[in-house]
Amino acid sequence: MPGSTPPKPLRLLVVCPSWLGDCVMATPTLKLLRDSLPGAFIGGLVRPGMDEVLAGLPYFDELHVARSSGVMGPKFVAAKIRPRRYDTTILLTNSFSTALIVRIAGIPRRIGYDRDARGLLLTDRIAPPKRSDGRRSPVSAVAYYQTLALHALGKSQADVLNCKENLSLSVTPAEHAAAAAILIRAGISPDAPRAILNPGGNNAAKRWPVDRFAALAQHLHTAHGLTILINGSPGEADLVDEIAKQAGVPCTCLPRLGITIGSLKALVKGSVVMVTNDTGPRHIAAAFGVPLVSLFGPTDPRWTTIPAPGGEEILVADPTLPESEVADDHPERCAIEHISLETVRQASDKAILGAQTQNKALSDPS
Repeated sequence: MPGSTPPKPLRLLVVCPSWLGDCVMATPTLKLLRDSLPGAFIGGLVRPGMDEVLAGLPYFDELHVARSSGVMGPKFVAAKIRPRRYDTTILLTNSFSTALIVRIAGIPRRIGYDRDARGLLLTDRIAPPKRSDGRRSPVSAVAYYQTLALHALGKSQADVLNCKENLSLSVTPAEHAAAAAILIRAGISPDAPRAILNPGGNNAAKRWPVDRFAALAQHLHTAHGLTILINGSPGEADLVDEIAKQAGVPCTCLPRLGITIGSLKALVKGSVVMVTNDTGPRHIAAAFGVPLVSLFGPTDPRWTTIPAPGGEEILVADPTLPESEVADDHPERCAIEHISLETVRQASDKAILGAQTQNKALSDPS
């Protein structure tokens, strides 16, 4: 009947985000779908690497790992998922190519945001949140993804406000073993209290200066006795090496030790604190309740507002920027270099002290 509510999915495909942080921010949505559709078959489509992010979580009955590259890429990926005969798909991605994949795969109901020229490929076109001037509104990706899931479940937009799930991740036994092997190669005891610095980022403008990360590493080691792990992708190995060189204290350069997403999860989970730019590992720390100091500039933190049960100190380049403005629109005023070393040092000390106080309270409830 026209205007009737579509039935709930029986065979649902969720096309997951392609970036680490976005994938972690999708986990409340994945849990919502699994809890709301207990009898449904739920599959996930992820690019290689994101399967490591989601390893150990109970949200999917099957995970399809594929990368759509080249002119024929969408056709090849569609051929992998077509035999599962999904009746509904939710596109947490924003790309044209992923919408084309699910259309070629013949999935009858296709839910996604109407953007990037892909509206004709969708059956359920959701308008992305926008500002009065037509540009995108800085809404957290957590709520952005939940809106799509609630639409698929026949719930209203108001229900987004009632979704209070934390980010969720798991560490498999193999990932624990891989992390332990890295610590052994580095000559670090698994019981040594450690801090993780994350100085990289897919945009150089989002990287806090090398010399300040080095000075912070020195402070965390000398003032708190922490073992310093510096994380980065293989392409950021030189950046990590330079920070370790300037720090003047023992630092472990994870890119030189074969770090993977899976082993990183295990190393982060056992850490005292993480100091990070606005990049994916921040979300791993939040999911495991690790205290966070997060540096934002020139991106607006409202794009990635996340629950952080371990506590998070968000430091922005210009705290005086009016709430009506978006930091991304002011790259010079909100340049990350404006965040001082002393500000980050104080925030780190506060996070470490808070964690120590909480741990003491847990060990001595009386």
